[in-house]
Amino acid sequence: MSVNSASAEMNAFVRVIERGSFAAAADDLGITPSALSKLVTRIEDRLGVSLLTRTTRRLALTAEGEVFVARSRDILASIEAAEAEVTAASRLPRGHLKISIGTALAKQILCPALPAFLSRYPDITVELHVSDHQVDLVAEQVDVAIRSGALGDSTLVARKITEAKRLICVSPLYLEKHGSPRVPADLLRHNCLTLPGPAWSQWPFHTHEGINRLVVSGTFTSDNADLLLDMAIAGLGIARLADFMVARPMREGALVPLLLESSMPESFPIHALTVPGRHRAPRIKAFVDFVAAQFDHAP
Repeated sequence: MSVNSASAEMNAFVRVIERGSFAAAADDLGITPSALSKLVTRIEDRLGVSLLTRTTRRLALTAEGEVFVARSRDILASIEAAEAEVTAASRLPRGHLKISIGTALAKQILCPALPAFLSRYPDITVELHVSDHQVDLVAEQVDVAIRSGALGDSTLVARKITEAKRLICVSPLYLEKHGSPRVPADLLRHNCLTLPGPAWSQWPFHTHEGINRLVVSGTFTSDNADLLLDMAIAGLGIARLADFMVARPMREGALVPLLLESSMPESFPIHALTVPGRHRAPRIKAFVDFVAAQFDHAP
């Protein structure tokens, strides 16, 4: 088998997995579903293993199929990167891009800018998965994940795209009713909105003795930071949120900062994560560069 034939088969198989059906993948590739099904069967016959479990409702990868699709993605990404390096710089990236991103980052940063990305790269299709839970990039066939916070031990390629910080903020509506805290201890008398878990209710402040973590409480907690933002804007209470989330409400006067002199911003990184070998794929690099630029241009 020639290299071109092998890469074409890998591309067809990966497209089936990405699109979730033979019909959708066949439409992308310009062939019939039956021809695509026979192509996958030929790959399985040549390898001597089953790559897919076919049912009337869905396709599922076998263990061998998971290995094959992961390696196929790596090889196709390497081919794509090599071709990009030797072709004209004006050639735009193309292909399917599966992205995983947290809810706050999706709503506040990516989604408002995504139409511009798709307009700039019309040959890229995007499949966006929004969740605050960590995902297995290989098992879920994710091209790039955008995540905030410190990284654990991982074999993934991580590119730091920005450094964010947390700010204490409140709506003028709340201040009109309840007054403004002057010192950190005043927060104990106020309604504070937090994420679930003890770590999120311990707000750090600078003191003469060092860093003091004040345990705050309130009538509302949520595992969705965007809901905390909405509640803070509505005047329910005081929140401590990422600066990229509160930038626009602060510009518009819907929120104001609190205790800036004593509060500890507690910076945290935001990374783009990819599987080794795939970060050089033009469509992935174009997307990561684009996301990084959104933070660079943010006020």
